[in-house]
Amino acid sequence: EFREALFSLGTDELGSLADADKKGAKVRVIPLQLQRLFAYLLLVDQQTASTEDLTDSFGWNSRQERSQHDVQELNRILFSALEASLAGTSGHDLINKLYHGTVVNKIVCKECGNVSERQEDFLDLTVAVKDVSSLEEALWNMYVEEECFDADNLYRCAACNCLVRAVKSAKLRKLPPFLTFSLLRFNFDFVKCERYKEIGSYSFPMKMDLRPFCEQVDVDDSEYEYELFSVIIHKGGCYGGHYHVYIKDVDRLGTWYSLDEELMTDSSVKDKKESTNHPVTDGPLTKLIALMPQGGSEDILVDQLGQKLLNAEGVSWNKKYRKQHGPIRKFLQNHPDIFTVSTDGNNVRLKPTAETKLDVQNMKSKNLQQNSKETLGSLNNACDVHWFDFNDSTVQPIKEKEIEKQFEGKESAYMLFYRKASLQRPFEAQENPRYKIPPHLLEDTEAINAEILKKRAEFDTETNNIDLHLHVGSNYKFENGALHPLSSRQESILDVTVDRRKTLGDLRQMVFQLLEFWKGDMALTVARTLPAGLHLYQTLSGEEQSLYSLGIVDRTDLFVWNGKEVCGTEILTGIDCEPVLLNILQVAKKGDCAEQSKSQETQQVFPCNAVLSSIQEMLATSLGVKKEQLSICTGSDFEESENWYEFSDKDMHKTIKELRLKNGACILVSTCNGSSKNVPNNPRRIPTQSDCSWLRIQNFLTGTYSNSAVKRVKIQVALDMPMFDIKSKAIQEMQLQHELVHNTCLRQVDENDRLHPPVGEDASMREAKIKSGSTLGLCSGKAPTATQLFLYFAVSYDIHVGPEMEIVIEETVSVKECLTVMLKTAGLEGTDWHLIKMDWCCEDGDPLRDEDATLKELNICTGDVIFITEGRLPPKLLQGFLKIQIWKYQPFIDCLHQDYFQDSRNHITSQMTALNITPAGDATVMAKEDSLLYYAGVVEISGEATLAELKTQVMTLPSLQNLCVPSVEFLRIWVLEDKLPVRILRCDSKQLSTFKLGNNVEVGIQALQKEEDLSLNDLLLRIQMRIPGEREYYPAEDFVWDISKECTALALRQKIAAYYKVPVESIEIAKYLPEKFEWMPITSWTQQVSKRKKRKKQEGLQGAPYYLKDGDIIGVKNILDDDSKDFSTVRDDAAKEKLLQDLRGKQKSQGTTDIKDEDPASNAKTVAKKRKPEVALCINVDVFR
Repeated sequence: EFREALFSLGTDELGSLADADKKGAKVRVIPLQLQRLFAYLLLVDQQTASTEDLTDSFGWNSRQERSQHDVQELNRILFSALEASLAGTSGHDLINKLYHGTVVNKIVCKECGNVSERQEDFLDLTVAVKDVSSLEEALWNMYVEEECFDADNLYRCAACNCLVRAVKSAKLRKLPPFLTFSLLRFNFDFVKCERYKEIGSYSFPMKMDLRPFCEQVDVDDSEYEYELFSVIIHKGGCYGGHYHVYIKDVDRLGTWYSLDEELMTDSSVKDKKESTNHPVTDGPLTKLIALMPQGGSEDILVDQLGQKLLNAEGVSWNKKYRKQHGPIRKFLQNHPDIFTVSTDGNNVRLKPTAETKLDVQNMKSKNLQQNSKETLGSLNNACDVHWFDFNDSTVQPIKEKEIEKQFEGKESAYMLFYRKASLQRPFEAQENPRYKIPPHLLEDTEAINAEILKKRAEFDTETNNIDLHLHVGSNYKFENGALHPLSSRQESILDVTVDRRKTLGDLRQMVFQLLEFWKGDMALTVARTLPAGLHLYQTLSGEEQSLYSLGIVDRTDLFVWNGKEVCGTEILTGIDCEPVLLNILQVAKKGDCAEQSKSQETQQVFPCNAVLSSIQEMLATSLGVKKEQLSICTGSDFEESENWYEFSDKDMHKTIKELRLKNGACILVSTCNGSSKNVPNNPRRIPTQSDCSWLRIQNFLTGTYSNSAVKRVKIQVALDMPMFDIKSKAIQEMQLQHELVHNTCLRQVDENDRLHPPVGEDASMREAKIKSGSTLGLCSGKAPTATQLFLYFAVSYDIHVGPEMEIVIEETVSVKECLTVMLKTAGLEGTDWHLIKMDWCCEDGDPLRDEDATLKELNICTGDVIFITEGRLPPKLLQGFLKIQIWKYQPFIDCLHQDYFQDSRNHITSQMTALNITPAGDATVMAKEDSLLYYAGVVEISGEATLAELKTQVMTLPSLQNLCVPSVEFLRIWVLEDKLPVRILRCDSKQLSTFKLGNNVEVGIQALQKEEDLSLNDLLLRIQMRIPGEREYYPAEDFVWDISKECTALALRQKIAAYYKVPVESIEIAKYLPEKFEWMPITSWTQQVSKRKKRKKQEGLQGAPYYLKDGDIIGVKNILDDDSKDFSTVRDDAAKEKLLQDLRGKQKSQGTTDIKDEDPASNAKTVAKKRKPEVALCINVDVFR
């Protein structure tokens, strides 16, 4: 209903997406993109449909699209955005018609009977999960149970004008056609100060009668009956997870359905089996025959037949029949009595006898339908309860009983959708995905399907071409148990490319044409190269079978011979005689000491079906000893041991394959009488988590208590031990005064040595969710009570934050009182200050504007970070405006520009002093690996402004007055992330909204020596030529590379070689990785692939593993001066060593020293792990009212 209501809105009301970028055009982009998405899901012949265009219409950037959001929040915000988008159209009340309901709250005075009534609107009902077992119980508590006001909790009646006893109740007054329930799965534990997810059992019915929860009105009972038709399921925890949804197929649009065997009689099952090869008249076979040229005189392409089916049915074969019947080619080949398919599988013809057989089958089908009319009727009713699981790119059928599994657990129901049982879908909508789709969308989907069909045909041709290696038998000899080439391997192999749909006879004919000298019979045998040599397996047979059906894949080795012998030697084929290369270690002892033994190692080849006793006999004959005097041993399975164990008598009758001896296995052959049987020793014990039930307590006290003899203790604890007892035990073992028990607290220490908020002393270790083996700090100060908050706060300046401080404060104090206490603690004075709460992104959030509100009312929680910011409360940023932080960006090279860097720093400092700008320490000027940054100020600008207008406004900042450029074309703007340039903003005429810049984004402005107008296909790199004979580079130069034609390693080398005017063969290039201080050589080996895979590799250097982007540094080395593969510099070595020393110091402070020297940069990444922050969700909508 929702989809069809959207489809009913035409372009005359919504506008056209083609006019979306036109200035002043009022195009309702969100409903138009929803229309297109629904049409693509229904009709486009693809497994998935992209939502990128829809999220772009929301105004989301790439970071917002990747962020996790709550589906209930998205549902409400999307409805709100749709209402705003559809204002002034015939669909302005679409959401209200389908989802709007009302709840009435009543308070009845028990003295005078006066009724106070208040009505509330809803689009979805939020129901409790905690301490509730079912949806019906939650509704009963909300709309049946009454709340009494008596005793100390009286109600002031407006009629009585005094406090009286009263009863409060709530009822559902108006029910919408579609009723949505949001389950409150996520709660907050105020004792542990953390969020958690309710995973207990919570049942909900498939059908529900809502009359007990509604006002008693004279309405038909069917208006209160609802049926479940969708369930959104959340899998994961409270800080992240994954959504998927169960949906009931009310329109029977599913590609297949499953029949319940209990509903079918034995006779209907038998009839169904008899008609498996020829379904009833509405099956795919009848439809394909009707689309074929009659009479059997004309061939038709299989792809053309699929297109005819798409035009006739409105849905492709893959979408409707593939899951049940397989690919269309396979389906046609499985009916040889009806169709004749060509050997290559491209053409198909209808046999003349097919029409007669079809008439007979139709008669059987009609009789079957007549005899089982009631059974089929019940099955059709059963089809109405078919459910599907939509999970990202997969859609799978489920049975109704699967829904009961979502009552509880980490993967459980989160939102429930019910529809009125009286709502009936139109007959025309049944099994008709084209129902009410606008004509222009039908044309779009048909064009897309035609393009997809064309690409599939091209892909089909490309993927069916395989490369085969033909080994000609006349170029081989049989030696040492395997085949070996007479000359080089390249001269013995003939490479050919064939279509795997070709038959074996076609391949044989091709080989005859290539080998003109061949005479006599020809056998083609699958071969494989082993360590022992080339071995033959299966000889191909069946001239009419395709290569694909014979199992021939890409890069298969085929041996061409007469099928009997090679160079006069008979060849055994098959896996049973596969040669195995063994290392034979022969030992002959002169005495009893092992040190006096002599050994000789040789390699010998044996067939895998050779029995070990026969190998023993052969080795004994070659050594000139008796079989009984020869012992055979194999190596121990323990890598740290050099012992051997002797094969038993039972093993002597086993083959090499049964003993699982593989290529390269070692066999010890000894001529002594004794044997050294090995008994495995030194067993290692693996500790389990149950062995660890302890905590590490570290002394963080200051003053005289910091000089205690014991700095850190390790104590045994129980999971149910209170934290107060754990603290007392730690103080005792640290030999501290017992009085400290009442003036100290325990705080958890993370891997970065950061102290978490104090742990409640009444909670146990299990309740506080402290893991065994954790580190706790014994700190000064009392733990906060249940009514107190522990907060972090710091003084925030323009571009840096001061040291972090801590405070314990009552949750009932106001914001103004809290500010006063924090200013006093920080030693600050004045009244021009305000508080800002840090958001989930660890950035400045919204200011605390209501100074009279309490911290509890503003949802301030223990552990929150508050910033004290100088100045009065800032005005709220206007909608559609962007707040952009501006930095001046100037690249430089450390080794050659140290004086320039110092001069620039001094100049900037003096300039900011003259402008009265307060520098915040050294954060005003920042030196990165290859650039210099200094803070310039903040710009607020409309999102509809162009890039050129942004450049013009930036030039008006006071700190950039001395930056003289002729025009804005001499400025380059970088987007900064972590103070590093990652992307260049191109095209001065484009609006800022098209760049998807978030609020408070940081950009760097760079002055150029000449005009620049980069296109979307230009990639800006910085290239450095290595100084000959030194581990240094010349200064970097800007290098613009057009990647529109090709973005490969070879193309980049050619461009750089032409830039430096040197031969392309004489240079090597590498990309610099500043976070690791390493260089990644850029080679063209990824382009060395077969013909059929070249198209997939054209993504080139912008994909894995190089991910080339604007601003990347490319090192260039002339191999004529330096042929080593090392691109690193002396500064890289020093930076790696410093990073390694910092890691060692960090690990040493944590009590561990296990650091690998090989990769310090990778170890650095594992030091700090932050939970992915939650981001506020919003959808941007233009004004249409």
